Amino acid sequence: QVQLVESGGGSVQAGGSLRLSCAASGYTERRYCMAWFRQVQGKEREGVAYIDTDGSTSYADSVKGRFTISKGYAKNTLYLQMNSLKPEDTAMYYCAAPNVGLYGVSWCGFEEEKFRIWGEGTQVTVSS
Repeated sequence: QVQLVESGGGSVQAGGSLRLSCAASGYTERRYCMAWFRQVQGKEREGVAYIDTDGSTSYADSVKGRFTISKGYAKNTLYLQMNSLKPEDTAMYYCAAPNVGLYGVSWCGFEEEKFRIWGEGTQVTVSS
């Protein structure tokens, strides 16, 4: 049973930083794509960043230059370092892993429907 558990959310003032973590249990294929999404209540969930099978990364335009996605080497953990936070970054943040059985081990992207495993989310609140 694969589980993703996010942590590291909280409240911070604009300009501050947070580091989100996503611990993957039962998900041993750390080379696979993993991603961070976020959702503001009442709005659609949007892709924030993903890390591809070859380690390359991609970001939403709104977070480029401020957020960094990475994987831990000691254990199967995904991180999102968020710097220069803005009030518009306020959202619930989710980590996700794709349905590799359906889309293959080499797929990666922001298409939400292709992600099968989701964490419960961690709330990030940025005040002005």
